[in-house]
Amino acid sequence: MDIGTKVKVFRLRDRVSGEIASKLGKVGTIREFKMTDGSGVGAIVEFEDKSATWFFEDEIKPIQ
Repeated sequence: MDIGTKVKVFRLRDRVSGEIASKLGKVGTIREFKMTDGSGVGAIVEFEDKSATWFFEDEIKPIQ
């Protein structure tokens, strides 16, 4: 996955706020990447409503 890739949130690894949980099943665009807890990379995803949050790479899938 690269910056600009459209992705769908298909799972949430941890307990999250209701606002983030509402993104499950939504489609957004990867805007940037960031290091997580030292063991991986997360993607910051921006949604149509202009909100953005980060997800682990195994929580999102690229869409066609």
